[in-house]
Amino acid sequence: MQLSSFLQRFNEPETLKMAKLGRELRASGVDVIDLSLGEPDFDTPEHIKEAAIRAIKENYSHYTPVPGFLDLRQAVCYKLKRDNALDYKPENIVVSTGAKQSLANAILALVDEADEVIIPTPYWVTYSELVKIARGKVVEIKAKAEDLFKISPEQLEAAITPKTRVFLFSSPCNPSGTVYSKEELAALVQVFLKHPQVSIISDEIYEYINFVGAHESIAQFEDIKDRVIIVNGLSKGFAMTGWRLGYIAANTEVAKACEKVQGQFTSGANSITQRAAITALTTDLRPTLDMVTEFTARRKKVLEIMAGIPGISCAEPAGAFYVFPDVSYFFGRSDGNTTIENASDLSLYLLNTAHVSSVSGGAFGEPNCIRFSFANSMKNIEEGWKRVKEALARFS
Repeated sequence: MQLSSFLQRFNEPETLKMAKLGRELRASGVDVIDLSLGEPDFDTPEHIKEAAIRAIKENYSHYTPVPGFLDLRQAVCYKLKRDNALDYKPENIVVSTGAKQSLANAILALVDEADEVIIPTPYWVTYSELVKIARGKVVEIKAKAEDLFKISPEQLEAAITPKTRVFLFSSPCNPSGTVYSKEELAALVQVFLKHPQVSIISDEIYEYINFVGAHESIAQFEDIKDRVIIVNGLSKGFAMTGWRLGYIAANTEVAKACEKVQGQFTSGANSITQRAAITALTTDLRPTLDMVTEFTARRKKVLEIMAGIPGISCAEPAGAFYVFPDVSYFFGRSDGNTTIENASDLSLYLLNTAHVSSVSGGAFGEPNCIRFSFANSMKNIEEGWKRVKEALARFS
């Protein structure tokens, strides 16, 4: 059987690959601690689950409108006004089966063959692959750890060409935890004002998991708001990964384009999830804030442990639930049996010998780093990092 060449354009997500390897090892009886996946270990809050149960009893069991129920899109607008002081109307909103689909819709709607898409490194693994699927060209801006993985206006200006179509970034960032301040975003906006052909896709899925203050959206700047596509969803902030619901907020032209794309792939998102999402977006945020409190404690613990591991250096994450340490100190070193050549080797070594799963930074555009999640219990975090520390000591 001859498969389509389409499959050669992109790679399997490294995050899912490592999770699969971890599951296979666990299935063989090995006690694997998962520090790889970006999934809150909390259950969905009770009031959201109750809303879903009501929806089932009220027979929300039929096809949904492609862009989402009107009252859900109104709820998204309410949330954007309440939390971000942003004014949108329901026609600006498209609800999808997860933020990943929202990203795919936006990129397929905006990017033609050979169009350039600027992505600061490190970035979430799927960004570059979606651009490749659209036959666009990925242009990376290398952000540095010493700059907290933030790009400068000068770097942005140097990367833009007449072929640049999209700038794609996240704040808070997966994997680095980078959070841009209002002043830093304003400086980037001054560059975008000089290049009106560039649209900005702003992935804000980790909005609530922020350790440094209020979330700042680049859509707050009126001069470029019409060129911004906000991508967000319920997975991270509401512990609803399996419910699969994301959304965009964009100008009506882009929203209609995304609706058209989605209409041929999945049509409308799950009806029960949409009813639950209305409750999530419009009611009590206390469960979300409680999660953030716990993530804050876990972050502190992980940073304390890493500070005691020779050879590791790490910029302190300001948001999300990952640490992204530089592990290049270990490249070329051997424990007597295994020589570590790169971050992928080290990530696999930790899985197979320490039985701790992580994700190599190469998948995120930063080959000197490894991503570790702290979206796990404090007990598992402490045991996992104890194993990591013992394993790395063999290379000293």
